[in-house]
Amino acid sequence: MEKIATRISYGNALCELVQKRPDLFVLDADVAHATMTVTFQKAYPDRHFDCGIQECNMLGVAAGLASTGKLVFASAFAMFAAGRAYEIVRNSIGYPKLNVKIGATHAGISVGEDGASHQCCEDIALMRTIPGMTIINPADDVEARAAVLAMADYEGPTYLRFGRLPVPVFNNPDTYKFEVGKGVTLKDGNDITIIATGLLVYPAIEAAEELVKQGVNARVINIHTIKPLDEELVIKAAKETGKIVVCEEHSVIGGLGSAVAEAVSEKFPVPVVKLGINDTYGHSGPALQLLEEFGLTTDGIIDTVKKALNK
Repeated sequence: MEKIATRISYGNALCELVQKRPDLFVLDADVAHATMTVTFQKAYPDRHFDCGIQECNMLGVAAGLASTGKLVFASAFAMFAAGRAYEIVRNSIGYPKLNVKIGATHAGISVGEDGASHQCCEDIALMRTIPGMTIINPADDVEARAAVLAMADYEGPTYLRFGRLPVPVFNNPDTYKFEVGKGVTLKDGNDITIIATGLLVYPAIEAAEELVKQGVNARVINIHTIKPLDEELVIKAAKETGKIVVCEEHSVIGGLGSAVAEAVSEKFPVPVVKLGINDTYGHSGPALQLLEEFGLTTDGIIDTVKKALNK
């Protein structure tokens, strides 16, 4: 199966988007070759601005451009777009409800050898606290490109989360339709629900296929929009399967698992087990080895589902 990093999808989608939106501007914090907006930079140099290693200033510039009616995508590593620049995102973009799209790449521990300082596993939690912030975490190339195009027509501040590691392309580009705030049921089942986002969606599919051989029919749901959460789909799964496992390349504190648990506890309480980064920092190492170490793999999901079923 073909594998493409969603950060590459991001750069390609921007080149497609500019054909429809002449008001588009793309900003970078001296990492265009890493965020893959270099593709856009080379093709449309008059629409791309490198603000240097100054993420806070870059997002301030983005806010200024957006206040004049421009469509702005501001690109940086997740650690610095969500972490270092949090106050600017909150006060200069979120508070005035400006139409800035933050393209945050290199999220999660799959950043690999760059180590804990760059492995941002807290960004979703941070962005969830900002009123009116939409959070998108696509699972593959097809979904990532569709998300960028869709969010261009979606008014308001948006945080788009992209990864460094190539991931399988499993969605069909001819039939896939992206809808903000709507989860996607990829596999039906009545024994338990696996809710996954981003890099862990495909392993969740693989886990469900293996579990069937062991007599477990797991429902698989892809949540690409973490905020606003598709609560209707989540509650339906809670009612019909009775137990939920949430898988994400993010801290178990404040991410998708927390969002699902909050929704379920209020409307239809069932056990929710969270598979993610357990309140710790990552460390330097090959991305695939780190995912294995932290249990963020097909086998890790299978083990977590079995433990949830035995509770």
